[in-house]
Amino acid sequence: MSNPAPRSQPGHLRPQGLSRRTLGQGAIVAALAAGGLSACGGGSGGEASSGSGKGSITVWAHQGQDSENAALEAAVKAFNASQKDVTVKLTLQPGDTYTTTVQNTSVDSLPDVLEMDGPTVASYVYDQRISALEGHVSADTLSNQTASAKGEGTVDGKVYAAAMYDSALGLYGNKKLLDAAGVKYPTALDEAWTAQEFDAALKTLAAANGGKALDIQEQNGLSGEWGTYAFAPLVWSAGGRLIEDDKATGVLDGPEAVGAVTAWASWKQFVDSNADAKAFTGGRVALGWGGHWNYPDYSKALGQDLVAMPLPNMGKGTKTGAGSWTWGISAGSGNAAAAGKFLDFLLNDENVKAMTDANGAPAATTSAGKAQTLYQSGGALALFGEQLAQSCGDDPKEGCVATARPVTAGYPVVTSSFGKALAAIYGGSDVQTELTTAAKTIDQAYADNNNYQ
Repeated sequence: MSNPAPRSQPGHLRPQGLSRRTLGQGAIVAALAAGGLSACGGGSGGEASSGSGKGSITVWAHQGQDSENAALEAAVKAFNASQKDVTVKLTLQPGDTYTTTVQNTSVDSLPDVLEMDGPTVASYVYDQRISALEGHVSADTLSNQTASAKGEGTVDGKVYAAAMYDSALGLYGNKKLLDAAGVKYPTALDEAWTAQEFDAALKTLAAANGGKALDIQEQNGLSGEWGTYAFAPLVWSAGGRLIEDDKATGVLDGPEAVGAVTAWASWKQFVDSNADAKAFTGGRVALGWGGHWNYPDYSKALGQDLVAMPLPNMGKGTKTGAGSWTWGISAGSGNAAAAGKFLDFLLNDENVKAMTDANGAPAATTSAGKAQTLYQSGGALALFGEQLAQSCGDDPKEGCVATARPVTAGYPVVTSSFGKALAAIYGGSDVQTELTTAAKTIDQAYADNNNYQ
């Protein structure tokens, strides 16, 4: 039970000990319990010193899969060999405790460059632990970030993080089982099943295939980050929010969110608990709720029978999750100019390609993304690529699809409270009661921290 955290998965989506699956409590909630991200500080991020642009700099990253670690180590080696002004010293920190390690390290002791889980960026800005990238990282590098990556790394109009890759989420289908049951499935975003159509499909598929139809990766824990990343899109699709204008009461427990979560809970009867992680690959169910990291195993198991579909449309258009690990410069760096040179190199096409080849994730740079045939027209995950191209940032309005988790310094309490509510509701508790309790918990945390202003 000591597998490293895959760098390819969206931040904090991996339960301890599970490789290439999402998600458990994750380090966001662990850090919250240990004293909380955003426990102090305020306003904008800190300001790193530019320095000479020469000399040695330190870099921290979380330890991922062997292939990912090798890609990162190769990039560092290539950078050091490409010039003589800057030398990078890379340290891979244990993935399970990475965020807690960063949070518990004083700003002055942080490395010059650090990897961050996307949802923690706003917290680090609030705590003045990271510096804005403008002026240190080239404008060309920052402009090459995809819209989804820009949404994740931008706080109050300033860019604090830049990513090598993104994440993608949707429904996977077993074409053989779908066809055998006579279920017509969506192949385009505007064809996404409505909640009623999805319910009908589940009933038909369950009747044709032993009583179960869906894998939601329940084994990864609904109370952790998987719950928020995977199922908040249903709330957004219904026109709801997790939080709005620093308030959750009347939002998270509003009619849109309650309706979406009620529908989600009603699907439990059709869900395979997937204790062996083979419900979809073993053909026990026809539908799998999952991310890009599932594709290699799913494709190997199903071959040409594997199809990618959008998540259900709860009334305001299909929505999906986005965002993953990203990179920034610590506010305590005395050589941000050198740090920026390294990030410019790390985020070039060659290194982004090497990393996304290693982990299968969609690229977070537009130039590298164009070469990823898997996510382009005609590719097996072209629909996932289309979703990411229609980015909402963290504002899931109508007319966009891929949505980042709320960019707020209070995100740890938002995800913790929502996840706990999902787990309780899935266990049979009342939807309105649990979402209201979650909303009150969130609002109290914001009140205690002056709305993290």
